[in-house]
Amino acid sequence: MTLPVHLVPAAVLAGRHAGDTVRLDGPEGRHAVAVRRTRVGERLVLADGAGRAVEGEVVAVGRDELDLRVDAVRDEPEPSPRFVLVQALAKGGRDDQAVEAATECGVDEVVPWQASRSIVQWRGERGEKARRGWDAVLVAATKQSRRARRPVLAATASTADLVERVRDAAAAYVLHEDASEPLAGVALPATGDVVLVVGPEGGIAPEEVAALEAAGARAVRLGATVLRASSAGPAALAVLSGMGRWR
Repeated sequence: MTLPVHLVPAAVLAGRHAGDTVRLDGPEGRHAVAVRRTRVGERLVLADGAGRAVEGEVVAVGRDELDLRVDAVRDEPEPSPRFVLVQALAKGGRDDQAVEAATECGVDEVVPWQASRSIVQWRGERGEKARRGWDAVLVAATKQSRRARRPVLAATASTADLVERVRDAAAAYVLHEDASEPLAGVALPATGDVVLVVGPEGGIAPEEVAALEAAGARAVRLGATVLRASSAGPAALAVLSGMGRWR
């Protein structure tokens, strides 16, 4: 069974070596002690979300904190190529579901997209609250999937922003039900960003597809069935991961 993972600030793990003792406190320490009821002798992994992780044994437990004796330190390099999911804002929490499953499937960056057909609008304090919700989902899914690297949450993008992102990418694919080219048949670049664009429940507007294709994106399909906004991105990431990372 894989060990539980707790995320900590990078400074907590900087310069740590086997034999050191690291303290887990704050909200993560409280969760480990009060919710998970972690006890002395159990083993945990602490990760900084940027690739560094330490594994060790709990040697002391306080009210809202614990001490971990480090047995091993590992530094995971950033994946190459990077998988970037552009997820259009969707209603009914479907975008939250997509972000959660995409994290479990290994996405490296998530870009919230204010597509023209997105019913949901991220504006003002309500938009900031929704953004914080996405970030919380990313953190929880990172720990659940035992990742040492958490996905980056990019700034909310307009279609114009997305066009520029596609121009700079090593490869970009727009998931579209009318496309004839299968995603499973593409060749992944060795480096750079691979951008996957998923539209809202109402689909991507034709003018948006045209703008993205003009910037270098290719419209692709996943299969014969039409997936929802909550499942299309994770399914596409699974296809790409099957080409390389999961082999």
